[in-house]
Amino acid sequence: MALIPATILTGFLGSGKTTLLKRVLTESHGHKIAVIENEFGEENIDSDILVTESKEQIVQMSNGCVCCTIREDLREALQLLAAKRRKGLLDFDRVIIETTGLADPGPVAQTFFMDDEIAESYLLDSIVTLVDAKHAAQQLNDRQEARRQVGFADQIFLSKTDLVSAEDTDALIHRLKHMNPRAPIEKAHFGEVAIAKVLDLRGFNLNAKLDIDPDFLKADDHAHDHHDHDHEHGEHCDHPSHQHDHGHGHHHHVDDDVKSFVYRASRPFDPARLEDFLGAIVNIYGPRMLRYKGVLDMNGTQRKVIFQGVHQLMGSDLGPEWGEGEARESRMVFIGIDLPRDILEQGLDQCLV
Repeated sequence: MALIPATILTGFLGSGKTTLLKRVLTESHGHKIAVIENEFGEENIDSDILVTESKEQIVQMSNGCVCCTIREDLREALQLLAAKRRKGLLDFDRVIIETTGLADPGPVAQTFFMDDEIAESYLLDSIVTLVDAKHAAQQLNDRQEARRQVGFADQIFLSKTDLVSAEDTDALIHRLKHMNPRAPIEKAHFGEVAIAKVLDLRGFNLNAKLDIDPDFLKADDHAHDHHDHDHEHGEHCDHPSHQHDHGHGHHHHVDDDVKSFVYRASRPFDPARLEDFLGAIVNIYGPRMLRYKGVLDMNGTQRKVIFQGVHQLMGSDLGPEWGEGEARESRMVFIGIDLPRDILEQGLDQCLV
């Protein structure tokens, strides 16, 4: 049987996850979706259709979607759904997991790689993060969970942009891109988003595309000349009220602890040295590494080598051959919490042939 694609839906309290989810579930798109909820808030998606006295409830909805609320462990819920599907008791072709607003998506994502039984039934497709434009500046300043959710995302939706000025929205987008340049950012008005932007994003596929926001790359080149350019409040400023200055230029850069950087090299890597170095880095900094991905030029092969990881879990694969006349440049993007960019860059430089 084909693996069941799973999407993790995350976002801070009140960011509109439930609105988006309701829309996805009630739209007639031909997908049969099972939802695993571990959010018990006032605006529970199913206050009208779910009774939550028992530990685990599965409700079949009219359009073939299934809702399952859990107070139990995610792994058990996933196994239960897969078992019921195998026995023909439930019919669904994909799963959306709605995490609580305070959850770190990392352990949820790792479940799909670490747990053999889950990995036999499911394929993690992507992490979709909702950001509430009205309250984001405050939430990102005050709560690391909100920053981590942005760092993990394969796709970011901004809700409530109608409640803030265009300048504030631009400033927020600029800030989010510094934290995560690989996730496209779209505005979502009351959960109205194209289903193709939510499902089948293949964020965890080892493909040879490394989508990085082009503006970010330009800004990144600029930042290379000014190493102090990023630290307007000094390295460790976590003062909650350092929001964007409203009166001044809106590219005022907040120094978030979740940030990203891109590494590029035009010489090939020595495979053994690179493997040793990345292994050591992941061992030390794994808990602070949210997402990382690279398309690499490795000595000794005509094919691109693709690697990616979440926290301590790293995987790699051979991709397509380098094209005729294509510049063989390695590119990597690292997204994490206070990662030591200089150590990573120097170490990677030393792995080049």
